Amino acid sequence: MKYDAIVIGAGAGGGIAACVLAEAGKTVLLLERGRQLSFADVPRDHLRNHRLSQYGHGTGPDLEGNPRLFNGKRCNPIQGGYNNNASCVGGGTLVYGMQAWRFHPLDFKMASTYGVPEGSSLSDWPISYEELEPYYERAEWEIGVSGSPPAPQMPKRMEYPMPGVPRTTKAKILEEGCRKLGWATQTTPMLINSVPRDGRDACIQCQHCVGFACPSNAKNGTWNTVIPRAIATGRCTLEAQTFVSSILKSKGGRVAGVRYRDAAGNEKTVEAEVVVVACGAIETARLLLNSRIGGDTVGRNLQGHYYATASGFMPEPIWDGVGPGVSISTLDFNHGNDGVIGGAMMSDDFIIMPIHFAKSFRPPSVPAWGQAHKDWMRNYTRFAQVGGPVHEIPSADCRVKISKSVRDKWGVPVASLSGTTHPETVRTTKYMIERAKEWLAASGAGSIYAGTPGLGLSAGQHQAGTCRMGPDPAISAVDLRCRVHGHDNLFVADSSAHVTNGGFNPVLTIMALAYRTCDGIVGSW
Repeated sequence: MKYDAIVIGAGAGGGIAACVLAEAGKTVLLLERGRQLSFADVPRDHLRNHRLSQYGHGTGPDLEGNPRLFNGKRCNPIQGGYNNNASCVGGGTLVYGMQAWRFHPLDFKMASTYGVPEGSSLSDWPISYEELEPYYERAEWEIGVSGSPPAPQMPKRMEYPMPGVPRTTKAKILEEGCRKLGWATQTTPMLINSVPRDGRDACIQCQHCVGFACPSNAKNGTWNTVIPRAIATGRCTLEAQTFVSSILKSKGGRVAGVRYRDAAGNEKTVEAEVVVVACGAIETARLLLNSRIGGDTVGRNLQGHYYATASGFMPEPIWDGVGPGVSISTLDFNHGNDGVIGGAMMSDDFIIMPIHFAKSFRPPSVPAWGQAHKDWMRNYTRFAQVGGPVHEIPSADCRVKISKSVRDKWGVPVASLSGTTHPETVRTTKYMIERAKEWLAASGAGSIYAGTPGLGLSAGQHQAGTCRMGPDPAISAVDLRCRVHGHDNLFVADSSAHVTNGGFNPVLTIMALAYRTCDGIVGSW
C-alpha cells in the first residue's frame, strides 16, 4: 500500500504531524518504535521509572539490543550517557513533567543579542517568535495547558484554556521569598488538566508525576489528544513496536518511502508521497545518517540543558504531598544578566521521591549509608529545591554520528554521541546557581548547597539541534519549512530543528514547530 505520508515517531512532534495530515484528508502511516502503553503498563516502582531508572523502566526502549556509544563507551538505555527519551506511543509526553513554556523572543536571536562566542556555533533562528506565536497558541488550546497570566518578561497572549495548578505550601513560602527580592513570579504553565476537559478528569494531585503515567489521565500528551484524533479520521494507521532502518531515496531529490521491521520482526517496504521524521534529536539524526541523507550537517550541534539548581532546608516542614509539585516560577533572569549569555527560568521542583532524594540530592558531606545518612534523611519534609534549564551554547563538535563497530539487534549502526559543551554554558550555569541560592535564602532556607558544573556533553531528555534549521545547506540540515535540504518531500518535526534550545523546557516549542511544519506541508500539497 502507498500512503500520502509516513510519520516516523509518535511523540510530541510526530503525534501532531499525524493529526494535522490526517485531518487534512491525507492517508498517514504512523510508525512508533515503542509500545502502546496503558496506565497499568507503566510501573509505579520508585527505582524503575523514567525519572529514576536505577534498575529499569517501563517506557522503553528495551535494555537489550539498543545500545549507544557515549564518548566511545557503550551504554544501555538506563545509563546516563544514553540520554534516553521514553520510547512508546506518545513518546516522552506519556511521562514528562508537562512544563509548557513558550521560548522568549530573544531565544530566537541569541547570536545577534549576545554575539557568537569563539568556538561555538551559536546562531539566530531563521524564524522569529512572532512567526511561531500562533502555533504556540494552537498547541496550548489543542493539547491543553493550564496556567496564569504570563510574567512581565513575556509578550501578551490569550489566557490559557485552564487555570493554573494550586500553589503548594512550599510555593507559597518561595513566593514570599521572591516578594522580598522584588522578583516577579507566575504559576508554572503545565500541559495538564487543572479542571476536567475534553472528557478527561482533572489532576488528582498525586505524588507520582514526572517519570510516571497519570492515574487520572489528566496529563496532556499526544498519546491521549491528537493521536486519537488522527486515528478517528479513519485515515491514520498506527503501528507500534516497529523499527525504521532506512529512508528510501528516489530520483531528483525526493524520497520514496521507508524500510522498517514490524512488531513481528518482518521487514517491510512502504511508499509515500511525504516522509516526516520525528524520532527525537538523537534517533532522527541516526536515521538520516544511516540513510545517507543530509551529509555532514546532520548530527552536529547536539544540545540539551544544564540545570542550575540549589537545595536547602526550611526551618519547619513544608512537605504537603500535593502534586505535581511545580507551581511557581520566575523569569527575572532568563535574559539581561550582565556578563553571561542568556540565563534560565527558575521554579520549584516536582515532588521528589524519598529514594530519589537519597540518591540524587545528597550533599558531598553526607555519606550514602549509616547513622549520618539516616539523620540527614529525616530532613526530607523540610527540603526545598529551586532551579531551571540554562541556555546551552551549541557547538558543531557536539554531535551524533553512527558507530562503525556497534550495531543494534537489527544489525543497524547505533548512535555515537561525542563532544563537550561550551565554557560559556558553564559560566551562565554558575551565575544561575547563585540566583537559586539567593531565592532559597530569601525564603528562609538554611544549609543551602549546590553542585559545581563542568564541561561535558549535554543532551538528556531535552535533546535538540542535530538537524538545525537554516537557509544555508552548508551549515544547516533543514530549511525554513523544516524540509531536509536537497529532498523536497522529506521533513523533520521534532527538536532536531531547534537552532537554540531556550532557557525553558522545549516541548511546547516542539509542538508549535510541528504544527507550523505540517500546515506548510498541507498548504503546498
